[in-house]
Amino acid sequence: MSFREIAVTIRAVNRASAEFSRIQTDAEALSVRVKSLGAAIAGLGATGLAIGHIAHQFGILNDEQAKVFNSAMMVVTVMGMFMRTSMGVAIAQKVYAAACWIATAAQNSLNISYATFLALTGVGIAVIVAAAAAMWSFASSMNAATSSVQGFNAATSEVPSRSRGVQRAGEQAMYRRGVE
Repeated sequence: MSFREIAVTIRAVNRASAEFSRIQTDAEALSVRVKSLGAAIAGLGATGLAIGHIAHQFGILNDEQAKVFNSAMMVVTVMGMFMRTSMGVAIAQKVYAAACWIATAAQNSLNISYATFLALTGVGIAVIVAAAAAMWSFASSMNAATSSVQGFNAATSEVPSRSRGVQRAGEQAMYRRGVE
């Protein structure tokens, strides 16, 4: 192994290390955001509990309504507190990864449909161009054939009529066979 191969290996490790550091930074930033969101949700649940208690004290909510409302706010508070734990962050990251996968799949399908549209549009234009070229070629062949027939007719009209009446021996029998 030479020094050059070692240097290449070291550079490759350094580039990979930078990417791993970037991934770690992104994961930590997502963790901080999830924990902040969890704290906000827990605070919203606690605020809801306080509002439910005050509404029950002032008679806005009866006992049954206050019980249901406070139970719902407790669930919100527990969800917020759970999001602040490491397990909650891990689940949030998995949900985020699944959402990214769905978004990527949707974007890929849109890209595929757009590429298909472009390919079909390109093929459609190519078919139209090919059809136009074939029509031009056919029209040009027909013009050449028409010109040839006109030239033959012009040459035949110059031949005296007595020469045109000359037939080869047996030609009449061939004409009769074609009719029969």
